[in-house]
Amino acid sequence: MSQETPKRILVLGAGLVTRPLVAYLLKVPEFTLTVATRTVSKAERMIADHPRGRAVTLNVEDDDSLRELVSGADLVISLVPYAYHVKVAKLCIAMKRQMVTTSYVSPEMRALDGAAKEAGVCILNEIGLDPGIDHMSAMKIIHAVEDAGGTVAGFTSNCGGLPAPEANTNPWGYKFSWSPRGVVLAARNAARYLWEGELREVPGPELFGDVKHVTVEGLGDFEVYPNRDSMGYREIYGLDDTRTLFRGTFRYPGHCATWKALADLGWLDLEEREVAGMTFGAFFAGLIGSQGDLKADLAAKLGLDPDADPIRRMEWLGLLGGDPVPGERKSPLDVLAERLLAMLPYEKRERDMIILQHTFRAEYPEGRAERIVSTLVATGIPGGDSSMSRTVSLPAAIATRMILQGEIATTGVHVPVIPEIYEPVLAELAALGIAFEDKREDLG
Repeated sequence: MSQETPKRILVLGAGLVTRPLVAYLLKVPEFTLTVATRTVSKAERMIADHPRGRAVTLNVEDDDSLRELVSGADLVISLVPYAYHVKVAKLCIAMKRQMVTTSYVSPEMRALDGAAKEAGVCILNEIGLDPGIDHMSAMKIIHAVEDAGGTVAGFTSNCGGLPAPEANTNPWGYKFSWSPRGVVLAARNAARYLWEGELREVPGPELFGDVKHVTVEGLGDFEVYPNRDSMGYREIYGLDDTRTLFRGTFRYPGHCATWKALADLGWLDLEEREVAGMTFGAFFAGLIGSQGDLKADLAAKLGLDPDADPIRRMEWLGLLGGDPVPGERKSPLDVLAERLLAMLPYEKRERDMIILQHTFRAEYPEGRAERIVSTLVATGIPGGDSSMSRTVSLPAAIATRMILQGEIATTGVHVPVIPEIYEPVLAELAALGIAFEDKREDLG
């Protein structure tokens, strides 16, 4: 590759996790970078007048402008909302352009595999944190167990973005490093998983009633609740013989009881209602039908003491108070999401923390079994990038470089579960300080 023929990268979107990706790719002398987004000022701040970068305005629904930008790129990184990824992928295949995205692969995307292979392009999905680093680190160990003649009889994978211990300074044990509405919407999800041979299905309203407790060495105790449908990972990871297959989300203690209460009280409802002129306390009273002492009625409805932890958290957040609810018409979920964002920000120079931990039970033909615990703990850079933005965007940036420089040569629609992809990406992440620590215990 010569500097006379630079590789042209198009980044669609300039959201919260994009900056580390842009910074990484602009360090490669052979690359030029175009960041296209609706709010061009965000992209301009990321480019920071770099001579090989430019920022342009794009509405991704403008088909002509999108087609023109894709035609001028060698690889497209799609960080726009997931609903647009298939549209972008079809353009990339038609123009023989490579594509990378951090989002979950959809059935419509999978259906493009044959066309992508025929066009000779790679459409790499799920190359972020979760999904992404979780896939790659899990498959590295699963393949190692299989290469040693063993099978994985149990697999749990828990991931969470949290304040680092010294930044855990509010009663909620949480601060926002990405979309608050996305976090609250995820609290509505149903879940399904396999636990010691039993298939368990958890409806959305009961999500936070299914709590497990996990100790992470060096960090202490955490709660874990189920993360969507774990059963799809049986086929992705080839875990036909496993008796336990569970994916969960890490939170600090007390989280699940509070969010179960919020769900039971109607705060996760999506039906809009009038809020103009209302205080948070009046809005809350309307949700639960209180016409007297809101705190006492709330405690009675939940069957808790008025000083119970979930009620103290809600009171601290201001949900029982006299502050006005902004706006005129909103759903309870949106009222809650906006209040959480206002009350749970990261302060300057505070660090966030990512914990990703896999636990495997590996069994071997000679009767031996072992427990493997693989743990990643990554923290943000004070005054710099968050660990959430680094762990989501750097895998995509690394894979982009490797595709354009020929280190990843596979074609078709992929997620990063094959050694050709996960081995070099994990190795470079480790060199950047995003590395797992593995511990093994002989179970006899």
